Amino acid sequence: MNDIPARTGWEWLKQGVGLFRKQPAALTTLLFANILFSIVVSIVPILGSVLAIVLIPSFSMAFMQACLMIENGDRVTPAVLLTGFRRPALAALCKLGLVYLGVSLLMMAITRVAIPPEVLMQMMPRPGAKTPPDIQASHLLALFGVFLLDVAVLVTLCFAAPLTYWKHMGPGKATFYSFFAVIRTARPFLVLLAAWFGIFFGVCIVAALLFGDAAVGRVVLMWLIFLFVLLLQCAMYAGYRTIFGKPVDKSPQPA
Repeated sequence: MNDIPARTGWEWLKQGVGLFRKQPAALTTLLFANILFSIVVSIVPILGSVLAIVLIPSFSMAFMQACLMIENGDRVTPAVLLTGFRRPALAALCKLGLVYLGVSLLMMAITRVAIPPEVLMQMMPRPGAKTPPDIQASHLLALFGVFLLDVAVLVTLCFAAPLTYWKHMGPGKATFYSFFAVIRTARPFLVLLAAWFGIFFGVCIVAALLFGDAAVGRVVLMWLIFLFVLLLQCAMYAGYRTIFGKPVDKSPQPA
């Protein structure tokens, strides 16, 4: 893993785009279905938000499995949504979800310490407000630092779910291997994220210049967000394939 050059991150992004172009409708439908299921789960009183975090690995495996199917030349069907919800994978992925829950609670604690709650309240959009909130530069810097830390943590966990599902690792071992795989290939990941964010930011600026504050502009921006989330998911699969090899899926696929 130490020999992977930095430019590989750009190759991952291009490979992700190539996977998306083969079946864009199926992947887009998959994303919306995952969002809908997450919203439905979150509605459950008290435990809904916790359950939504615990099920993140199960939801994310649908995208990884879909990328594998596209690479193999198979057609992605709605049944791929159940990839992470079949036995015995579900129990292992839920245990991994507890790791995600612990990390989320830790990040919430760090955010609360770094940024006072009243500052977060001021940053929330308020209808009818004519003047922007007066936020200190130190608080903005702290918010940006927390955001970067959150992104870094999520990226280091990106391989934990596929390692649990395809390599049959326990949650602790999968988290360990995912973390150090990303750390040891930090340069390609930095290139990948920088290229992804740079293109996304540039396309959003062009869309804002073309449509302004019109309603169609907001719709286009929302679609761009969905599109680039899918591209990043596909690029993460390309990264997994480079580091750990092409997955060998032995799970039964329903007809």
